Amino acid sequence: MRILLVEDERPLARYVATGLRRRGFAVDTAHDGAAALERCEVTPYDVVVLDRHLPGVHGDTVCRHLARHGTARVLMLTASGAVQDRVEGLALGADDYLGKPFAFLELVARVEALGRRSAPARPPLLRAADVVLDPARHTAERAGRPLLLTPKEFGVLRQLLAADGAVVSAETLLEKVWDEHADPFSNAPRLTVGTLRRKLGDPPLIETVPRAGYRLRPCPPPD
Repeated sequence: MRILLVEDERPLARYVATGLRRRGFAVDTAHDGAAALERCEVTPYDVVVLDRHLPGVHGDTVCRHLARHGTARVLMLTASGAVQDRVEGLALGADDYLGKPFAFLELVARVEALGRRSAPARPPLLRAADVVLDPARHTAERAGRPLLLTPKEFGVLRQLLAADGAVVSAETLLEKVWDEHADPFSNAPRLTVGTLRRKLGDPPLIETVPRAGYRLRPCPPPD
């Protein structure tokens, strides 16, 4: 899932972005409204976590623009938890609202929920063959064996499972699992798929489709 975090308090932005990346999300950051609008023009984000009180272009203006012209779901953050502020934020077009200070796990849960709304409906647990991934608990297993995955491996596996057998290109993996700092010519997806294959073990589950990308087998190959 690709997320844009718009927060002018830089220490808070670093903390939230780091935490989300550790859970397998691709996270870009912006520290003012103008930068947020620029990023949204070029990148199709799934969720925008938007501080309401931004320098320059106000968060309200950003929210209105995204509601009218964008496809991303908007989670608005504000230092005020008053009912009137929540009502105003939702009236602007925000999909959800979270007051500061907030619990990080609640932020993650709300981002997950908005991500499900921005994509075609899929079950809470993602499955293929004997692999099960739980996005909410950030766990994955194969044949009942826990998989100890890095955040990038978890993100790649999640994208492959969500594709339900369709081919996922390396470009899509870079867009959804890495972030704006990723080199478009990077071989990081190939290397990550390689380590993920080893951790999944036998029988092989990930197929390479030449000049196209990767996909999961719908079932283990016959012996």
